[in-house]
Amino acid sequence: MAQAEFAVTLAEKVADIAPEAWDSCAGDDNPFVSHAFLDALERSGSATARTGWLPRHLVMRDSVGKVVGCAPLYLKSHSYGEYVFDWGWADAYQRAGLAYYPKLQCAVPFTPVPGPRLMSGRPGAAAALAAALPVVARRLEVSSVHVTFARADEAELLEDHGFLRRLGYQYHWTNEGFASFDEFLGTLASRKRKQIRTERRAAAASGLTLSTLVGPEVTPRHWDAFHRMYRRTVDRKWGEAYLRREFFELLSASKLGGRVVLVWAEDDGQPVAGAFNLLGDDTLYGRTWAAARQVPFLHFEACYYRALDFAIAHGLARVEAGAQGAHKLGRGYLPTATWSAHWIAEPHFRHALSRLLGEERRAVEDEMREQAEAGPYRKG
Repeated sequence: MAQAEFAVTLAEKVADIAPEAWDSCAGDDNPFVSHAFLDALERSGSATARTGWLPRHLVMRDSVGKVVGCAPLYLKSHSYGEYVFDWGWADAYQRAGLAYYPKLQCAVPFTPVPGPRLMSGRPGAAAALAAALPVVARRLEVSSVHVTFARADEAELLEDHGFLRRLGYQYHWTNEGFASFDEFLGTLASRKRKQIRTERRAAAASGLTLSTLVGPEVTPRHWDAFHRMYRRTVDRKWGEAYLRREFFELLSASKLGGRVVLVWAEDDGQPVAGAFNLLGDDTLYGRTWAAARQVPFLHFEACYYRALDFAIAHGLARVEAGAQGAHKLGRGYLPTATWSAHWIAEPHFRHALSRLLGEERRAVEDEMREQAEAGPYRKG
């Protein structure tokens, strides 16, 4: 396959691409698109053909064979682990007598974190990657391509190449140069400020020992306990434990090991809960919560307030607390736009979805505006 002066191939696992070549395209800002993160997912068995995530990474080379662009791409046999929901689309497609699966997913598995998807530092390469995705889809005879949690500029570029742009939102916190958590609290309305103080006092009064472990402070014993609690937490929610135990150890042993931030709670030396985060260049990304038992307000303390403590102490610009959760709004996290882009092979279905997404976008914009206006911060 060729796109202008670039040649495009598919890699059956990220390990087939040299880490330095992949990371030269991905950059260092976002740890989730790094070679180390994707390799840990694949080598651990978390993202494989067995789990319905068959790697087919897009790799673009120039005329001398140098990797100048790449995109994390998977052949999917279901829609689990994506966080941009298309179950209704799949149902409508199949009721029309068409096969929705397999489809192509350009994303980081199980990771609702916005970041680059058409990755390159070479002029023109991102556009060539965007143009290549439908070509690959036709060659593989799949129904569609879904680029989820893309950057806004990438979603616009993909729209220029026949993709349908879809708006969503998450709750992110922005650091306005706060010197302390109390200074942040001072920006909130009185009722919200009192609520957070009450919740933090209750967590502190639980008798648990809380600590924030960074990099090598996180040991195999922590991962052993964390994974047990993670599976128990997922079981309580009738979900699926996507991440295997080996993933966490591979991650700690990789170049991303120093970016691991684990908020840890113990009761007389016995693990009670943990909140797994990864550190970007200027952002703390909240990823996974795990608990052995319920403790009042511990989830808020470990996942949200300790994350803000860490961000303020380290001068980070943002905390991104993951998908969903309107309860984050009252704790200082505001609705922030996220984008995806979708290429649909069947023209009548694509036309119908275009109208549907236009209506959906207006509704989402209204929701975001209303939530921002009703946010926790003091007015005036």
